[in-house]
Amino acid sequence: MITLAELAALAPSPGRHAAARFSLTPPDEPARPHVDGLLAGVAEVDITPPPGMPKAGFSKNAHDGIGFRNRLRARVLHLRAGSTSLAWVQLDLLAGSSLLQHLIAHEIAERTDIGISGLVLGATHTHAGPGHFDASDFYNRFAANRPGFDPAWTAWLAERISGAIIEAHDGRVPARLATGRTEVWGATRNRALAPFIRNADVADQRLDSERRFGAVNPWLHLVRVDQATGDPLAAWAVFSIHGTGVNHHNTEYHADVWAYLTDELRSRTGAVAAAVEGTHADVAPALRPGRAGFLEAERIGRRIGTGAAELYARLEPELTEEIPLAAALREVDLDAADGGEADGIRLPLPALGASQVAGAAENLTPWIGRIPPFRAGHPKRRSRGPHGPKWVLGSKWIQPRVLPLAGFPRVLSFQAWRIGGLTMVGFPFEVTVASGRRIAEATAAAGVHTDTGSDVVVASVTNGYCGYCTTAEEYQLQFYEGGHNLHGPTTQAWLAAQGVALVESWRDGASHAASLLPQRDFDLHVHRYLAGTEPGASGRRIAEPARYRDSSGEDPGFWEQVWNDAAAGALAWHEPMAHVEVERDGDWVRFADDQATSIGVLHIGDGRYAARWYDPWLGGDSRFRFVITTPGGDLVGEPFWCGPAGAP
Repeated sequence: MITLAELAALAPSPGRHAAARFSLTPPDEPARPHVDGLLAGVAEVDITPPPGMPKAGFSKNAHDGIGFRNRLRARVLHLRAGSTSLAWVQLDLLAGSSLLQHLIAHEIAERTDIGISGLVLGATHTHAGPGHFDASDFYNRFAANRPGFDPAWTAWLAERISGAIIEAHDGRVPARLATGRTEVWGATRNRALAPFIRNADVADQRLDSERRFGAVNPWLHLVRVDQATGDPLAAWAVFSIHGTGVNHHNTEYHADVWAYLTDELRSRTGAVAAAVEGTHADVAPALRPGRAGFLEAERIGRRIGTGAAELYARLEPELTEEIPLAAALREVDLDAADGGEADGIRLPLPALGASQVAGAAENLTPWIGRIPPFRAGHPKRRSRGPHGPKWVLGSKWIQPRVLPLAGFPRVLSFQAWRIGGLTMVGFPFEVTVASGRRIAEATAAAGVHTDTGSDVVVASVTNGYCGYCTTAEEYQLQFYEGGHNLHGPTTQAWLAAQGVALVESWRDGASHAASLLPQRDFDLHVHRYLAGTEPGASGRRIAEPARYRDSSGEDPGFWEQVWNDAAAGALAWHEPMAHVEVERDGDWVRFADDQATSIGVLHIGDGRYAARWYDPWLGGDSRFRFVITTPGGDLVGEPFWCGPAGAP
């Protein structure tokens, strides 16, 4: 068993390549005596890295992060009732990771009663957080603009998240909980409508407007948790929307629409707010034409957050301490003798489709996205073999030589967890709307816990990443989603069978179930991107007076404070770095800080940094100033006037 310190030591110096070979065995499930009522705890930890990490989601079209526009977080909701203990983790990252899941499970084993079967790593699927922590070489190589597994970054993530779980566990208190759902319309659109309307269960809808109306998943599910004293504790949401409100040209780390969703939900409820992906694979933010950027991401995110907050308020009369919990985790080895066969279905070997190279509809790769067979909607005329109409990139003979099978995800982690009237089923795939409906229907039909009227909700990108899941009908048209469906047209039916198997494990009153491999072996190509902590040259000082920059159309106007400091790796980017103070009756009072969504910090080169205040107050003339807080101490900028008369 490798420790986090040993894992971090596998990272070579920045820019060097190496290999990381290690094994992990699942920890034993802890003993959990019966608990009456409900206990709950929450925690939130910053996982914003230093500049220099490649951003995952847009592949080669992405850029290295140069700082943050809004912070990346990991949030933990811990629930304990009966003999079940859950830790539902939300990550502002592209996906969860089964490697992270195992590392964290070992870190918390001696400090908590949370076993790996109850440890869930969900994600917002933002396309502006670092990758390089996946369990497969393929996605460590291709998800971001540069390749490789970073052991130091992975160990740092595992340490931060483990600490948050332990904090939530140790701080748990008697609580009450309610679950519910609401519809949020107008925030999303289907980016692959042509494949969607090929589905047999929507083909009889004759009006185009009806097909468009049903082409998204409007359901927002929410878990509200209050302390027994009545104080707010947690608001955990599930919604289906791609983290692509800001396009691939951006160079900042940020949580995209999810930052504004959770900020709106937190500000309206006072609870620790989190949100994870539902069935979002073919669902994009409903951006106004040509308006991709932070203004649109905020408009859409706050709209969804408002709907979540309104549902939160309606759930108050339903709060109860009598909440049944259950958890199940299953690992499937696709290289085993049975190949993970389920319901008579065995997935074929993975194959990357040509249409994936063209990119998704809202972020097409220049030029390539216009040329068949890369262009969406150009399948083979003859469907032969297990991958049917897919144009296998480079051909079915050459691709395996260039992309070895061992590099693809070969062990998949599936998880189900029940919280009262909500049954979640999580997969390491991006699941389309229609696929999610079919998987949920099949899982619900298994008849487990139907006496409670439980909603079955499918969560994408849980505990890992393995491309897309489309229906067989959607797959036939070979849009981006079908091209990135690595395992062919039977993927959706196979996942439905896996969902049924998970909830079936709860029959006869079982509340925890785990079917895990006795050992996970990893052999990953290493490239270190996480900056070291060497101080470098400092000359720490405010470089120039704060100045105002006008709106770009995609971004609001902002005040900017530039300063000089130590090397980027020597600064604690996961700690507070900048805030704005306002003058009140001769005293300076904190007004805004970089813990919300209004202040970001960038590394602009050569030991120079810029703090940007994107939401300046214009309610009246006042004097403001920036305060920079980094390891060298506080730096105070010169005051400036901001308001209708004092604005530049």
